[in-house]
Amino acid sequence: MADRVIGPLTARQLAILAVTGLVLYALWIVTRAFMPLPVFLAFAVPVGAAATMLAVGQRDGVSLDRVVLAAIRQRLGPRHQVAAPEGVRPAPDWLTTTANTASAVDEQISPSALRLPAEAVTDTGVVDLGKDGLAVVAVASTVNFALRTPNEQEALVASFGRYLHSLTAPVQVLVRTERLDLSGQIAELRQQAGGLPHPALEQAAYEHADYLAQLGEQSDLLRRQVLLVLREPIGTTTPTDGLGGPSPLATLKARSRRRREQASIPVAARRAAESRLVRRLSEAIELLAPAGIVITPLDAGQATAVLASACNPDTFLSPSAGLAAADDVITTATDDWDDAEESGRVR
Repeated sequence: MADRVIGPLTARQLAILAVTGLVLYALWIVTRAFMPLPVFLAFAVPVGAAATMLAVGQRDGVSLDRVVLAAIRQRLGPRHQVAAPEGVRPAPDWLTTTANTASAVDEQISPSALRLPAEAVTDTGVVDLGKDGLAVVAVASTVNFALRTPNEQEALVASFGRYLHSLTAPVQVLVRTERLDLSGQIAELRQQAGGLPHPALEQAAYEHADYLAQLGEQSDLLRRQVLLVLREPIGTTTPTDGLGGPSPLATLKARSRRRREQASIPVAARRAAESRLVRRLSEAIELLAPAGIVITPLDAGQATAVLASACNPDTFLSPSAGLAAADDVITTATDDWDDAEESGRVR
């Protein structure tokens, strides 16, 4: 949370209001010789109200000024982006000529390279964020809080509070809702139903498979997944003040050091950041275990699948699906190609 400077206003809100007030005052000084006061107020009041809403307003927990800046960046950014880490190369002349002749659309599409925050996923499942540091993703189990007694609920809150008080670096708790694909379970039920020892069991297996198929046709099946994301910057952490936050001087020093480190990040710094991530993940596992929360780190394939499904939410790709790495060369189909096509994933 941002610190409040004057009353309920933070430094960011105060800066927006102060700049708006100074600009309006300067305009009044310049135009008061020939512009009546009611005319100026008719212009200044809407501008001041808009600046106030921009400073103090929020949408989904995000301040309106950040929302407006994000909307401007999205509007001015390229509309067509392709996955091309090496850069977008111009299409050959013969292809451009054929496309322009066959297409009836006059708008020329000029794609640009898609820049994702995650640059790579290491063999250990660590997500490389480039100059922004490293991150590790883990799956957290859930606890039925409503069915516990008041004493048990207090114990759960205390356990989770101890973990929150131990945090010294950014942590994200992400609750994802994704579509559930039961085609694999249905196919397995129908395949193994014939080998059951009793005809009644076989009939029950077929009926259950039909029920699952009917359930998937009548409604959208969803499941929730809780992810714990730990992020670690490259380099040492900045010193903190008495409240646990970085001091202004430490923040300025960190920014200048980050600019110097952007050109070349040493391998030793990345290894140190990765070791800190491992230590923080171990602490999370130990501190959340008394609350009944099981933390399971994702391997390289699972972390890649989670990132891929986040970029394409409307997919049946499960987090455990096998994916080829970005630099892997696919030459032949695997033995389970038919099963992969049935489950909607390509290897």
